[in-house]
Formats: sequence, structure tokens, C-alpha cells
Amino acid sequence: MIIPLENTTTRHIAAQLIEAQEHYTLTTGRVLTLIVMAHADENLESLLDAVRDASHEHPSRLLVVRSGDPEEETRLDAELRVGGEAGASEMVVMHLHGDLTDHAEAVVTPLLLPDTPIVAWWPSKCPPAPAQHPIGVIAQRRITNIAADGHITPQDLQKLSEGYAPGDSDMTWAALTLWRGVVASALDRPPHEPVESVEITAPEGNPAADFAAGWLLDALAVPVVRRTEPAADDEAFPITSLRFHRADSYVEVAVVDKSTLRVQVPGSPESLVSLSKRSQAEILSEELRHLDADKTYAHALRALDRVGYSE
Repeated sequence: MIIPLENTTTRHIAAQLIEAQEHYTLTTGRVLTLIVMAHADENLESLLDAVRDASHEHPSRLLVVRSGDPEEETRLDAELRVGGEAGASEMVVMHLHGDLTDHAEAVVTPLLLPDTPIVAWWPSKCPPAPAQHPIGVIAQRRITNIAADGHITPQDLQKLSEGYAPGDSDMTWAALTLWRGVVASALDRPPHEPVESVEITAPEGNPAADFAAGWLLDALAVPVVRRTEPAADDEAFPITSLRFHRADSYVEVAVVDKSTLRVQVPGSPESLVSLSKRSQAEILSEELRHLDADKTYAHALRALDRVGYSE
């Protein structure tokens, strides 16, 4: 059910939430408050589908904030979505106009669940230092999506690294979880020789390869070179190939197609591993499982300035 609330106040929204809990909402064990900072030109329904799907694993109070034109008359329009429209959560979609566009934290604060963690998510445009953003200040976990900004340069990643604070994470990093598991498994195969260097190949401007390169450099403490190539199929996994160089052998993990990786070790039969592209909802669900600081992500960011780049 969708309850429109035009030109409203947070007090009125809070009262409607209490009434909705009594009449419509089945949620009883909300585990967190998720604040979604949506950009004005973002596909709102697609975004709501993702948070709705993620809510089945993480029943939450979802506060979706969408800022409009700061030059308009100041007002707050909202929609309260409950029941099937909100998945396993209660959802408030707020459209900020005028002076409110610069004061999102004042709008959401009266609607936060007491005594539960607060997570902030920027699904597209993200601040360079999430912990210093007014919404980031009140959140224990802050999730960005740097890949949504399009072509990413090493300078963009360096700003993200410099702005890091414990509790930060990124959707692009979380999307690598299954791939990192395949890589770790590949390195466990004999012969167990030390890795001397690493090459990782991916289209230019894709931050997944940069995060992976930083992770490997930090974990293995060997030179890592990030090579670029022209972009191909948008549906393919973003990292085209990864090669570990050893003294007398190598290990290679390469993309075969959009849902298959090939793991090759000389002297052993090659292996094919299924690895489909994960949805935004699946990645968000993974991020919401871990509300403590992601130290591995922090170490990967810290290592970015030591990654070598080559055409």
C-alpha cells in the first residue's frame, strides 16, 4: 500500500508510521535503519526494487531521500509504503525541495529507529569522504557505489582512499566477494611456490580491477600491475584476466563468458567456474550482513597508490 503525504512534516510522517505498524506492516524485528541518498535523476522504482528485495533478509526502516531543486519553494513531499510495496520493511520515500535539500540529516533524524544501527547508502553520486557527509556522520556503516559515476580515474580512487573512515565500504568492492573466493582457491593448488608478481587486466576506468589489485598487493606483498584493455560486453565480469607469476609456473583466472571463469595451472586440468553477475539487491544484502569495519577493504584502498599501471 502507498500512502501519499504531500507538503508534510516529519511529525506527520512519524504518526503515519505508527498507524501503519498497527494496520498494515508485518515487520516485527527491524534490525536497522537504512538511509538511501537517491540522486534526482535516478530511476527511483529500480532503486526501490533493490532495497525491497534486500529487506527480506534485513527487515529495516527504509528512509529514501531524494533531493530536488534548491531554488524551489521549501517543502517536504513523502510516500509511506507498507505491506507488499515495502517488502519486509517499512519504507518512507521523501522528496526534499528548497532549503531542505541541504538539510537531509534534519529530516531523517526524527524518523530513525531507536537503539538500532544506522546504515547510509549512496547508490549513485557519492561524497569523497562519506564519514564527513552530514548523513554519514550519524551512520555506523556507509556504503558508496563509485562505479555508478561512470569512467573512474586513479585520482577518483585516491580521493576515496583519502576520505576513508572505519565503517566505509563500496558496492564495487562487495561485488568482488565471490571472485575473490575463486582466486584464493586457485592459489591453494599445487605447486605451492611463492608468487613473485601479479598482472590484472580489465577495461580502463573500471574500479573493480583497481580494488582487486590493491587487495592482492596488500595480501601478497609483491608487485601488482594493472593493465587496461578496451571495454567489451557490459554484462561480462569486469576483470578480464588475472595472472600470478611464480618462478617456474603461473596461475591464471580468466573470463570465458559473462557467467564463467577459467582457472588454469600448468600441469593440472583447467577448471571452469560458474560466476554470474550479482544483482544490486544481492550486493546490498551482503553489505548489510556486516556492520563492523571492513578492514580488508581499508587495506585494499591503502595499497592503491602502490599499484603499477600499464597499457
